[in-house]
Amino acid sequence: MKILRFDDDRIGVLKDATRVVDVSDTISYRAERGPQRVMEVLIENFEALRGEIERIVGRAEGVPLRSVKLLAPIPRPSRCLAAFVNYLDDPRRTIDLLPNEFFHKAPELLGPGGTIELQDIPAVKEYNAEAELAFVIGKHAKKVPQSAAMDYVFGYVPFFDISARGLIRRCLLIPKGQDTFSPCGPWITTKDEIADPHDLRVCSWVNGQVGQDYNTKYMAHRIPDQIAWVSRFIQLQPGDVIATGTYHQKFKPLKPGDALEIEIDKLGRAAFRVGGDSPVKDPHGDPEKRKPDPLKPGLSITPV
Repeated sequence: MKILRFDDDRIGVLKDATRVVDVSDTISYRAERGPQRVMEVLIENFEALRGEIERIVGRAEGVPLRSVKLLAPIPRPSRCLAAFVNYLDDPRRTIDLLPNEFFHKAPELLGPGGTIELQDIPAVKEYNAEAELAFVIGKHAKKVPQSAAMDYVFGYVPFFDISARGLIRRCLLIPKGQDTFSPCGPWITTKDEIADPHDLRVCSWVNGQVGQDYNTKYMAHRIPDQIAWVSRFIQLQPGDVIATGTYHQKFKPLKPGDALEIEIDKLGRAAFRVGGDSPVKDPHGDPEKRKPDPLKPGLSITPV
């Protein structure tokens, strides 16, 4: 099932890939609970609500997907975390996962069609959009064993980790955690629809030009490892979002006016705008002035 938020904070389910059925009324007291709590209630009680939701979707025609305004599928999770280095994209990479290998992203998630606001900070050389698979926590998780970790996953969502390059990483607030630096969408795909989240193609585009194109099979530490590790230190809540890292390949510097897109197999495609100000005024101009890919020559992923 593909669950989305749309228009004036309605909850919908995608039907036949082209229509949206409103299932908001399956959650009572929505106004009193507020947008985030409503999604937490839906996620935490999904198995109990699923039958009613499926009945509504089965008998309703819905409205065309193109006629609604999509919102961030989770408005403001209690935590939005991201893996710092988690792909075997360099021969020097190891699978040792250290305590500082996760960081906080801005919890105010940016939905499809939203604008990523850049700032021209002197130390920043450029901004990049790192395309990533993110997963949504389905129930309270503390000290979860790796063998049971997938039971705590509710679903998956495409996610961009917007990053500022050039700053000394004494902390990741400015390089990674600025407002609007957590764009995601278009919806949450429940985990039952994805046979293997570690075999999905991830693609991104800047102004229609292909950027990243990789497979999640190159993930060093898979989702059960990540849940087991993070839940040792903090209690994860229903609706929390964790981005699993990226394959460092073919980043394109961002500038105001750019159109940014992400697509992951079976999870959908979302587009965002870039605004604000950037230290890179014409990153898509002279090819000779562009920075080389961060990968060493000769290292590439298997075509997907």
